[in-house]
Amino acid sequence: MKINIQEQMNEKLNYCLNCKVKPCSQKGCPLGNDIPAMIQNMKEQNVDKAYEILAQTTVLSGVCGRICPHQKQCQGSCVRGIKSNPVSIGEIEAYVFDKAIEKGESLKNCYPKKQANGKKVAVVGGGPAGLTCSAFLAKEGFEVTIYEKYHYLGGLLVHGIPEFRLSKEIVKKVVHQILELGIKVEYEQELGKNITLKQLEEQYDAVFLSFGANKSSKMGIQGEELEGVLGGNELLEHRLHPNYQGKTVAVIGGGNVAMDCARTVKRLGAKEVKVIYRRAREQMPAEEKEIEDALQEGIEFLYQYNVTKILGNEKVEELEIIQTELVKKEGESRLVPINVKNSEKKIPMDFVIMALGSEPEDFVKELGLELNKWGRIQTNENFETSHPNVYAGGDVAGAKSTVAWAARSGRDVAYKIKEVFTS
Repeated sequence: MKINIQEQMNEKLNYCLNCKVKPCSQKGCPLGNDIPAMIQNMKEQNVDKAYEILAQTTVLSGVCGRICPHQKQCQGSCVRGIKSNPVSIGEIEAYVFDKAIEKGESLKNCYPKKQANGKKVAVVGGGPAGLTCSAFLAKEGFEVTIYEKYHYLGGLLVHGIPEFRLSKEIVKKVVHQILELGIKVEYEQELGKNITLKQLEEQYDAVFLSFGANKSSKMGIQGEELEGVLGGNELLEHRLHPNYQGKTVAVIGGGNVAMDCARTVKRLGAKEVKVIYRRAREQMPAEEKEIEDALQEGIEFLYQYNVTKILGNEKVEELEIIQTELVKKEGESRLVPINVKNSEKKIPMDFVIMALGSEPEDFVKELGLELNKWGRIQTNENFETSHPNVYAGGDVAGAKSTVAWAARSGRDVAYKIKEVFTS
């Protein structure tokens, strides 16, 4: 029986109650997309208007519709989700983007034409924060140049999210829409190597640092120096994987990076992949769909286990893990994992992938900017760094680690730069 995609989408659209209070937008969406208005226009088959509504708040609809943690954001706040399933907001957002592009719609048609204001801004890093900031500045008449260390734009959208989760073709379409706004790009330009912050400060009215925090965090335990201990962020970014064929691999962490690493390694031939997470499943920050997909692909989860040692002669041979119990501690908003005494055990292991979070790369310390206690660039409430007219956002400044929140910080910086230079 042939599936009618349009009929399926119409069912999803008509399931929306078009709430006046809009909790999906005002409470759930980091970008504040007007979701009910978008859906209403799609019900009326007005694709151009639906895309234009999204474009007022986001330039990444083709991406966010596919990879945002919808259950924790927009769909998690949907009124229909209280007693039943929420509206399929992510699918609808992706569909709007796809149909708009199919019709030849573009971002530049969504914004009124503005005269150049004579101000120049350098954006360092072409990931979600940098792309969003660039777009919202360009539409306000700023001359924007993105400095990107790779030969492509997209940042973690390209090298941090596997193809099976986000098609590179979709990212190319999203980037093309943004560059059509008149943004210039200097590829293979890396801060601290072939350009300096001082040079950018001298050449531009403002600088936005949005190059992310891509260095994998470590646990500080015995054995992390052994051959076979790998960083999850680096594996996804550089794709320099060892041979996993017939091997047992542990992935430590519970976020989407951990899920992406585990599923990638499994696809590359690992015999066993074990995700080790020190809290319970319901506390995992990863999207529920990603956890379910990993389980269906044969990945094993060891909940409420902590890694205490990595053992081996020169290379990884075993992991020592210990059970944890979750306790309530004063001043903590969620249950805290505490190691259970005398519950240690050892399991054979060939590779260990650290996917517990990330931190800025070492060159950030050489920029001469004030850093916070986590080594990220310190900013004030206006996203300003310790250097005049130098702004920072996204992961490198400690924004919440989802694409939508990174994009939100980029948009907020654009608004602030506009306020400073055009008021």
